[in-house]
Amino acid sequence: MSNADTMRRRDFLKSAALWACSPALAAPARPNIIFIAADDLGYAELGVQGCRDVPTPNIDSIATNGVRFTDGYVSCPVCSPTRAGWLMGRYQQRFGHEFNPGPAQQADPNFGLPLSEVTLANQLKAAGYVTGIVGKWHLGYRPEFHPQKRGFDEFFGFLGGAHPYLPTAGADPILRGTEPVEEREYLTDAFAREALAFIERHRQRPFFLYLSFNAVHAPLQATEKYLARFPKIQDQRRRTFAAMLSAMDDAVGRVLERLRQHKLEDNTLIVFISDNGGPTNNTSSRNDPLRGYKGQVLEGGIRVPFLMQWKARLPKGLVYREPVIALDIFPTVVAAAGASLPANPLDGVNLLPYLTGQSKGAPHQALYWRFGPQAAIRKGPWKMVRLADGQPQLYNLAEDIGESRDLASAQSAKLKELLQDWEAWNRQLAPPRWQQPARRAQRARQRKV
Repeated sequence: MSNADTMRRRDFLKSAALWACSPALAAPARPNIIFIAADDLGYAELGVQGCRDVPTPNIDSIATNGVRFTDGYVSCPVCSPTRAGWLMGRYQQRFGHEFNPGPAQQADPNFGLPLSEVTLANQLKAAGYVTGIVGKWHLGYRPEFHPQKRGFDEFFGFLGGAHPYLPTAGADPILRGTEPVEEREYLTDAFAREALAFIERHRQRPFFLYLSFNAVHAPLQATEKYLARFPKIQDQRRRTFAAMLSAMDDAVGRVLERLRQHKLEDNTLIVFISDNGGPTNNTSSRNDPLRGYKGQVLEGGIRVPFLMQWKARLPKGLVYREPVIALDIFPTVVAAAGASLPANPLDGVNLLPYLTGQSKGAPHQALYWRFGPQAAIRKGPWKMVRLADGQPQLYNLAEDIGESRDLASAQSAKLKELLQDWEAWNRQLAPPRWQQPARRAQRARQRKV
């Protein structure tokens, strides 16, 4: 372990101990944890984020009763790598999980979370929590990568990256554990049903529920129940998207209501986040006022809705403006639960002292991204971006959130500093354990020529 890793671990333990032992903020024993993930939800698609045509009162309530992060990021602009990062608390490139795998039939045999890595579910299970996942996995198809081999006691959902919402012949199976089930309900409603059942089964002991929606990822599918809520939206794609988002908001509302019914809400730490920005061309999901979309390290691909509620300990209605990242979920949850840290050093930071006012300043000196040829670093308000064309760009996000004015020429010294910082970080990373599906297919064609 490097000196920097040792210091980071020591700082985590010190801040967690101070936070837990403070007389004013002594944490109730063992809060429940509910981690809610949306799929491909754009930055502008919640009421608290500025959306006006799709009401999301239940998701919005998490911000109203807790914290909204204005500068909340994920560690990749596509699904699977982001999910690997937040379940490990580490930049996923450290263990080669850099790209999506493609469908199961095309996926590289190596695809899946390395068995050497410790998941958030592993840590909480070791601390006495019952652990469950409902929804999308997308972190390995082979038996050794199954959720119940990676720290989860229970699993209801699908292993891949996308799934129809309506019953469809020939679709990849919905699994309960390892057994296929015939699911006839609209899938978002089914995931809500299973989440409520998990809470009912385990409400007498500390639980960790990873509620991993595939909404609002393509395909665009909704039932008449939800479509009927949006008769004024003329564009059919937008209307269907609105219905899908409304269904997910209902599902979140059902979970919150069940917690209230059993008087569990106050001592439940709830996290809501999207796995990447909206894919505007596919589902109409908007990232305003950000530039870019899913698959790009521009803000629209990596800055996402990020909310957190813990009524017993976090401030109500806090708008937190320092940059944070989904990697922070792991150490924050571990600290709240009183669980231990894994041996592998984390890149995430325990946010609790920052949100309760015990720690000042920014949780991170810098945040980093690598996605194939794309690269980015944010340091304070400054962001360097290098897209697939290889030309580095520089933006001051405090003055230009839409990344419209490239300052690379005017601020060449700052650009050089950020490039050097990014290169130093990049040297710590592993090579990808598999390539992007399109690149694999291209190489296969070249081998046949």
